[in-house]
Amino acid sequence: MGRHGAGGATLAPLAAIPAGRFLMGSDLHQPEEAPAHPVYVDAFSIEIHPVTNEQFSAFVEATGYRTVAERPLDPADFPGAPPQNLVAGSLVFTPTPGPVDLRHISQWWTWTPGASWRHPEGPGSDTSARGRHPVVHVAFEDASAYAAWAGREIPTEAEWERAARGGVDGRAFWWGDEPRPGGRRLAKYWEGRFPWKNDASDGYDRTAPVGTYPPNDFGLLDMTGNVWEWTTDWYVGSHAPGEEKACCVPDNPRGPEMEDSYDPAQPQFRIPRRVIKGGSFLCADEYCQRYRPAARRPQMVDTGMSHIGFRCIVRGDDRASVTGRV
Repeated sequence: MGRHGAGGATLAPLAAIPAGRFLMGSDLHQPEEAPAHPVYVDAFSIEIHPVTNEQFSAFVEATGYRTVAERPLDPADFPGAPPQNLVAGSLVFTPTPGPVDLRHISQWWTWTPGASWRHPEGPGSDTSARGRHPVVHVAFEDASAYAAWAGREIPTEAEWERAARGGVDGRAFWWGDEPRPGGRRLAKYWEGRFPWKNDASDGYDRTAPVGTYPPNDFGLLDMTGNVWEWTTDWYVGSHAPGEEKACCVPDNPRGPEMEDSYDPAQPQFRIPRRVIKGGSFLCADEYCQRYRPAARRPQMVDTGMSHIGFRCIVRGDDRASVTGRV
């Protein structure tokens, strides 16, 4: 069992990740993952699976916390937005009736009033049968609040990727270079024709319970697939230039500055973006195949979605809450 949080709730067990150097990023996949470069990180411990609905519920019960998705939006942050879109809610994945142009993601994302971690698909849905599923619709503020309550932190991008790779460099996926070695599916991602036909051979058409798929070489579950996960690093469209010097390997890098993270394609939205990692149940081979350790995407800090969750870490030599590798 894991240690208990401030409210007595059981937290996820932690696995110890040794200090070391690894090759971060990829030159072979999406442009934002380049350049591949060596990085050194100190030892830390990381939760063996994403924070679940039952764990997040215990935090909310203990603190009375309301997530960003449960609060009305501030019109000043969304100039020109229709008033009906400024109510409490979140973005929910909505399958299309048939094949669509995959360049336009607005076709399968729907702003849904009332959607939140409690109601993942909006009013009428709930998590009563999804206690062991990763919590979703959490903004960065929500993840940080949970981490503070639990006495833990949110990982940096480098820490997260170090853990996801399982101690082995150079593999496209944590298990190797083939998406389905021997025809076996090793992560929760989209099966079928995205975004309209999901075969869901595991019985879950959205998130799956943590532990449905095998752990990586560090004993960590769902480090790729199931849900994207928050990191603390501000996002730019490639690994930060100048981060690596000719003389040395970056030591515990923390990414670029907040001012560099604003979306240049949407200058009207002065909302900073952080890096999310690992892909989700929506990653399809024909679309993005981002259920890989190097995968990274920007996410506005005030926006949760139905495929974004998080997990926490403990830095340094605090082993009181570490259960060891599984």
